[in-house]
Formats: sequence, C-alpha cells, structure tokens
Amino acid sequence: MNIVFMGTPAFAVPSLRMLLSEGYNVVAVVTQPDRPQGRKKVLTPTPVKEVALEHGIPVLQPQRMRSPEAVAELAAYKPDLIVTAAYGQILPKSVLDLPANGCVNVHGSLLPKYRGGAPIQRCIINGETETGITLMYMAEGLDTGDMIARVKVAIDEEDTSGTLFEKLSLAGAELLKEQMPGLANGRVEAEKQDESLATYAPNLKREDEKIDWSASTRDIYNQIRGLVPFSGGFALWNGEVFKVWASRKADKASKDAAPGTVLQLAEQGIEVKTGDGSLWLTRVQPSGKKQMDAAEFARGKTMAPGTVLT
Repeated sequence: MNIVFMGTPAFAVPSLRMLLSEGYNVVAVVTQPDRPQGRKKVLTPTPVKEVALEHGIPVLQPQRMRSPEAVAELAAYKPDLIVTAAYGQILPKSVLDLPANGCVNVHGSLLPKYRGGAPIQRCIINGETETGITLMYMAEGLDTGDMIARVKVAIDEEDTSGTLFEKLSLAGAELLKEQMPGLANGRVEAEKQDESLATYAPNLKREDEKIDWSASTRDIYNQIRGLVPFSGGFALWNGEVFKVWASRKADKASKDAAPGTVLQLAEQGIEVKTGDGSLWLTRVQPSGKKQMDAAEFARGKTMAPGTVLT
C-alpha cells in the first residue's frame, strides 16, 4: 500500500516515525516550504522534512496544495492512503478523492470541540482540564469529517502548549498505530460528528497575546501558558513590549491597586495586580533583551513598585 504522509511541525514527527518503524510504505512526504528562522533568517526545513530526508523519502513542498500542478505531482505517487498531522493547508477535494482508502487526519482535540488551527493553545487558554486526539476521515469542511477513534489526554495545571503538544503528538502516533491495520485493509467504521457540540479554535492573532490585567488571575495564568513556547503573552511598559513567558498564581494580592500595577519585585519575581488578586511573573523579556528569570530582572532595579503595565 502506498502511503503519503502530510505534516509540518514537530507535532507530526512521532506519527511519521511510527509509520516508518512499523514498516509501512511511505512513498512521499508533503510538507510546508522551508521558512526563514531566527534573527539571521536562515532558510530552515520543517521537522517533518528532516525526518523524510533521513530516510530518503521524496519530499513535496508546494506553496499551494490546491494548485493543479501540486495535485498532479502528488497523484503521480498513486497513494492508497493519505495520512495528515498538522500539515497547515486545507486539502481540496481533488486531493481528498485520490486515495482509495481515504485521507485521515491526526487532530489535536476531542472533536467536535476545538476544530481549527490552534486547538492545543486554545484549550489551555480556555482553562480546559482535558483534551485529546481524534483520528478522523478528512472532508471538505474544517475538521468536519467522520471520527475513527479518539483518546483522552489530561491537561495538568502547569502544562504549557509546548508540553501538551508533546503529550498529544505521542498520543496521536499511538492512536494511529492502533488503527493502521484496519485503515490498510480499507475504510474502517467511523462516527459522524455532532454538529450541535462543535466549537472552534482559530489561529492565534497578535491581540490574543495582549494581557488584560483586569481579567482574573486564573485567566491570565492560562493565557500565558497557552502561548508558551511560541509567542508568550505581552504587556506594554513605557510604551514598549514587555513579554511574559512564565507566571504563577499568588495566594492573594500583597496590597490593593489598579489592575496592571507592579506591587513588588522580589526573588519570587514581579507581582502584578490582576482583576481579582495578583500574579507573579517568573520569566520575562523586556524589549530588545533576551528572556530572563524575573528575579534577575528585578535585581536590575529598572522597574519600581507602582509601575503600571498596560
């Protein structure tokens, strides 16, 4: 059976490695084009491409998977099954119709909740305590296809998007492994999604990273960990971006003040007033600087109690 694997970030790597280690015939890998990375803008291959090259698998990197040229190039590999995991582009019907055994997707939520491009980040930001992986047949809609199998994964109080991505990527590879014998023999039974339960997780925008200090301590804490390690949350200090990469909840505010006010700087970090208490910022990044422990920043005495972060 010819399998084409489509994926881009590290989340997809365990699923690809599983297929290879189990001896499935991965005839090609489709991933996003190489992108400039870092301050020097070095053109860097995707994590999935790196694994494909390790194993001598042909790699396709179309700018637009919808283009007739990209579809024709893919069709030349005569896929019997297409497996996707965080590929990053919506597949057109011309691709979905190619493989006789269908196109399946390893999706990072318990569908029909959190359809879309940022299910892992959004579930943490929203304070969920449980999420999971859904293996589904792909359809033309946004994550609307029939569900083959699901597995639940707990979200710990200190999980960030980074730690949860890792948990879910491993759970996804294991779920795919369990279902591959059936998928290899033809289409398996699948359950339709209940549209009345559908929720959406759109890709994050800049405004999702801005901290509203009038929100509750818990909501701000969840927002920050949901944005780590990709962007972090941010506030403005003296009109410049002040990023927050880690925090912890305070038992209660050390004093009363307007939300966003710095209450104290100590070895624990920077205590900032919130809408219902306070939050300790424990890892920060002033504009033009590298990330640092908030305690180290506090020792620099460049910010004083009474400063207001907006």
